Amino acid sequence: MNENELMGQMKISKAVAKMAVPSVISSLVTVVYNMADTFFVGQTGDPLQVAAVSLTNPIFILMMAFANMFGMGGSAVLSMALGAKNEKRARKTSSFVTYASLIVGILFAVILIVFMDPILAVFGANAETYEFAKGYTFHISYGAPFIIWSAAASFIVRAEGSSKEAMIGSMIGTVANIILDPIFISVLNQGTAGAAIATTIGNILASGYYLWYFLKKSKVLSLKWSDFTVRESILTKVCGSGLPTAIFSALMSVSTIVLNQLLVVYGNDPVAAIGIVFKANMFITFLQMGIANGVQPLLGYNYGAGNMKRFRGVESYTKKCCLVAGIAATALYFLFREQIIRLFISDNEVVSYGVDMLVAYMLSGPVIGFLFVNMNCMQSVGRALPATILSVLRQGILLIPLLYLIRALFGLNGVILGQSVTDYIAVILSFFLWRKIRKLLEKQAAH
Repeated sequence: MNENELMGQMKISKAVAKMAVPSVISSLVTVVYNMADTFFVGQTGDPLQVAAVSLTNPIFILMMAFANMFGMGGSAVLSMALGAKNEKRARKTSSFVTYASLIVGILFAVILIVFMDPILAVFGANAETYEFAKGYTFHISYGAPFIIWSAAASFIVRAEGSSKEAMIGSMIGTVANIILDPIFISVLNQGTAGAAIATTIGNILASGYYLWYFLKKSKVLSLKWSDFTVRESILTKVCGSGLPTAIFSALMSVSTIVLNQLLVVYGNDPVAAIGIVFKANMFITFLQMGIANGVQPLLGYNYGAGNMKRFRGVESYTKKCCLVAGIAATALYFLFREQIIRLFISDNEVVSYGVDMLVAYMLSGPVIGFLFVNMNCMQSVGRALPATILSVLRQGILLIPLLYLIRALFGLNGVILGQSVTDYIAVILSFFLWRKIRKLLEKQAAH
């Protein structure tokens, strides 16, 4: 099957399935990957270690912010280049994503190691959780270049049309992490530090797989330094297109820090509980994010090829898929909410907090996919600013003040409702913004 048949001619439902299913699997693999550390640390039965993993989670999210910026942005630029039959630009884009990821990863490692104490203090680590948080942070820091590049590379590989290979790379890292977690955490008694070591090794192995793919299997992707450039609008287009997703992740990191600081006032048990809920709820969110991200190359290709009718068809069908998946996943979680929390830890106090928090967080589960599809549509047509505004609202400008306001009004119960309230506002705004952009594009196409 050639690229044009898949992207431009195949029946929409089949094309979406072919692109989205591997992406969903990759996303769910990412969820399992993120759950693994909390799950296996939770098996120690120590709420303080679970709380420490929760407190350091913003570090991993921030790494993903850069990975998503380079990966999603690179995917958008690469897809448009392939749609326009510009292989030279595709090679330069893939090379830029690789070296930008590695450079940022090295900077991450240096900053985390040199400024570890003040960073952990800001994150909310106290006397009881500090040593556990320190162990995790040190061992995740030197894995930063591999964590960022392996995640970014999966987007680039998928943009070339190789969704299966992108999925395999993600699974290699996850399976390794799941195997190594119990060994380092329990058998070798490394606790939270062991979780970070397993994560780093898993990402090194995933990076090795993508390195092989780039060098041996890909037809257009490049690792050549001679193809690396920040000119020809490569840097601005990649970072600009990926900025909404990056801001989404970066502000998620900031809001997680704020949330932990608000919760630690009530003790370490709520902090441990929210860490579990945050990871567990990722299944509902990433399921729909995977569908939306999977079709991004389809959207970008058809926009680049000037086929807006097919673009609209892909958009509409994807939204239906997200709605069905969101409702099903949320219903499943509601039915088994206590069992889900107990999978991670058996401490009754933490479980009690966790059940209430999970219900509050999954209220927006059925509709959150609409936000991701609308944002990806904006990014695919080169309209990064509105999508950026939505990201900023959802994870920063709106959420953080709302957390403080609702806590002042309703205490702990108010804090845990903040995310769902913000999600609904962002979804509604995304429809208004995307409809305005779409009408403008259709008007331009008519002329």
